[in-house]
Order: sequence, then structure tokens, then C-alpha cells
Amino acid sequence: MTDPFHSDLLALAREAARRAAELLRDGRPADLAVAATKSSPIDVVTEMDIAAEKLITGLISEHRPDDGFLGEEGASSEGSTGVRWVIDPLDGTVNYLYGLPTWSVSVAAEQDGETVVGVVEIPMRGETYHAVRGGGARATGAWEGERVLACRPPAPLDQALVSTGFNYVTEVRDHQADVARRLIPLLRDIRRGGSAAVDLCDVAAGRLDGYYERGLHPWDLAAGDLIAREAGALTGGRPGERPARDLAIAATPAVFEPLQRLLEDFGAWHD
Repeated sequence: MTDPFHSDLLALAREAARRAAELLRDGRPADLAVAATKSSPIDVVTEMDIAAEKLITGLISEHRPDDGFLGEEGASSEGSTGVRWVIDPLDGTVNYLYGLPTWSVSVAAEQDGETVVGVVEIPMRGETYHAVRGGGARATGAWEGERVLACRPPAPLDQALVSTGFNYVTEVRDHQADVARRLIPLLRDIRRGGSAAVDLCDVAAGRLDGYYERGLHPWDLAAGDLIAREAGALTGGRPGERPARDLAIAATPAVFEPLQRLLEDFGAWHD
């Protein structure tokens, strides 16, 4: 049975993600432009990223004014309740800037340092993914009703469809491209969607056998990692470690260990 407190956090996360998704979908200006850059000139922020984060933090603060925040666009506060909200208001900003549909809103709640609630809205698909720790993962979309999520059945690595992403710093992405080149002959194929949160939800929904990426931040991972785990996927980083900036992996139990081993052998985590 889900903890009623976590159910309340989930309801608030879902409402915040829904409203931000509507703002981003319906309020996108025709002349949308880059407002700032982050790690490199091609790692961009738009005015809509900033507006969506303000909407989410404002709504949550109205209901829970003493909670903490960690957001991609600068929201940062400790809070005093033991609850911290980890927010990516627009995961897949470059896709959004170009009018591509693979972008999402990611809202997670941590309690005493552990993620207990995760919500990912993918508005251009009309899909919402959510999970509560220990309560499974679910989604709504074009199908009828709410679907309980489960990752794909076991498959050997050479029949696995795996997604990844590339950093915006040239030296890092060059190395990532080399790792992908070495992996491709050993897999069914590789995909690159452009939103870590969407990729993690696709692992949860059985659309991918695995996903890995180097260079992710907590807001990229928090909600999607919980959703993938609650759908039966394994997640981690380097052997024996949790997902981290060095490396994050999510995959079916059959694919996770051999994929992790290859990524370690290929030095996927190296600077």
C-alpha cells in the first residue's frame, strides 16, 4: 500500500508537471530563441525553460513552502522538511527549440535523500509516466486507462535496442561517439532521442532494452530512474555504483550486466 504522504507528493508532482507541459506545448512562441547557453554554445536555454521552472517551483511552494528545490535552471534551496523537489522543466531543450516532439517535463520528490516520487510528462506524445517508490510504475496515454509498466522480456545483448545521448562539450562527445561506434556491432541498434527522461520512460514501457549516458545531472535522472526501476529495470552507474554523472545505465535485468561490463571495458566514463 502506498504511503498516503507519498500519494500527496505524487498528486502535487503530477499537477506541477501537467501545468508546465501545457505551458510549454501551448505557449511556445513562433519566434522562440536561445536565451542563454550552459556548458557550450550548443547547450542552450530558452525563455520557456525558465518560465516552466518558475511555474513548477511556484505551484509547489504554494502547497509546501518549506520544502527544498534543485532545478536545472537555477532553483536551489535546502528546505527544512526533509523533502526536496528535483526538477527538469524542459528535458530535451534542443528538440523543443527545433520543433521536434521528443521533450519532456520531469518532476521528482526526494525524502531524506531518496527519490520517492517521479513524474515525467511527454506532451507531444500525450503520455504521462509516474511512480512511487515500492508502488510500481504507471502511465497514461493514447491507450485506454492507466497502464502498469513493465520492461521488456529477456533478450541477449546482440538483440537489444539501446539508446544513448551525447554531451555538448566537443571533447566529451568525441569520446562518446567512439564508445557508441564500438558498441553498435554488439547490439541490435542504437538510438539517440535527445531527452534522458523520455529514454528512461521508454525502458520502463518496454520500448527499449537499455539506455546509457555520461554527463547527466540529478534533474535529468531523478524521476525517470525511479520510473524505470519500479517497472522492473535495473539502474546503476559504474560497477557497484548508483547512476551518476560519470555514467548512468538503465536496462532490463538480462541486458544490464553485459551492457555495464562493455561500457566499463570501453571506458565510457572517462574524461
